[in-house]
Amino acid sequence: MLSVSSSALARLAARSRTAAAASSASVRNMGMQAREEIEELPPNFSMDAVKAPPHGFGEQHEEELDPMAYVRKPVSSVHSIDLSKGAISALDSAAFGPGGSVVHGRFGNVDASAAETIPLEYLAFLRPASEGAAALREISEGGKTGTVLVYGASRPAGLSAVQLATASGNAVVAVVDGQHSGHDEMVDTVKGLTSEPGTAVAEQYALCKANFRDLVEKTVSGDDFTSFDFDSNQYQFLADFKANVLDYVEAYPSDLPAAVDSEQLKFTGKEKDRANFQANMNAYLSQYQPGADPIDPAQLEANFNVEQYELFKK
Repeated sequence: MLSVSSSALARLAARSRTAAAASSASVRNMGMQAREEIEELPPNFSMDAVKAPPHGFGEQHEEELDPMAYVRKPVSSVHSIDLSKGAISALDSAAFGPGGSVVHGRFGNVDASAAETIPLEYLAFLRPASEGAAALREISEGGKTGTVLVYGASRPAGLSAVQLATASGNAVVAVVDGQHSGHDEMVDTVKGLTSEPGTAVAEQYALCKANFRDLVEKTVSGDDFTSFDFDSNQYQFLADFKANVLDYVEAYPSDLPAAVDSEQLKFTGKEKDRANFQANMNAYLSQYQPGADPIDPAQLEANFNVEQYELFKK
């Protein structure tokens, strides 16, 4: 016969209660978070009550320099590259002299007042720039302005010619050099140096002779503003307006819910959407101008004259 003492039963019951409590505590810890106690703010508290310390919040951050990093020194001289010799050019160069003066390798001392707004890198191109200035002076006729066509406009001589010609009041058509072919940013840069009606194009555009010829001719001739004079072209304007009105009525008749292409009214969706298509389309097209009522061409021709068209335009 099996007998169990009372002390053994008590230990077994205590062990089971401890395990159940531990299991319950683990479930609560995993499923719930402890409630945070938020301290209540005083009734007279405001955002202005917290003042910043006089030295600011935290210490000022100073970035530590890498001891191996290269620190670029200020530019003191600039040299062009002599492609024929494959070396830097001593003549086409510029350097800062004593007292902030600029010394050019070919032209000597440069006037400080004239060079104070020019980057030192550009002064190395002073020789080709002077060639562009000389060419422009050669073709100028007594201060008259006109149209100047500049090839190789992205080269130093071309850049100076474009800027000087534009500043003199000429219309400049600049052709960017082939070495910058495909460089859209260079084309935009040179175009920014011109003024209307001048412009700049890439060299590959100039190879299309017909297009380039028309562009130059348009720049030289300018716009014919007499074609916009109402008094001289009133009957032509009236005829064009009537033709446009009849074409509009034919394209967008009144039986259309809006003045849109009829192809947009065709259902091309899934079959399940067909039931609501027309209602949705009508609601969408209600924001557009409705179709036009039919107009008799004979009545339009007889009743709409020049005086009515002038009032309509006003």
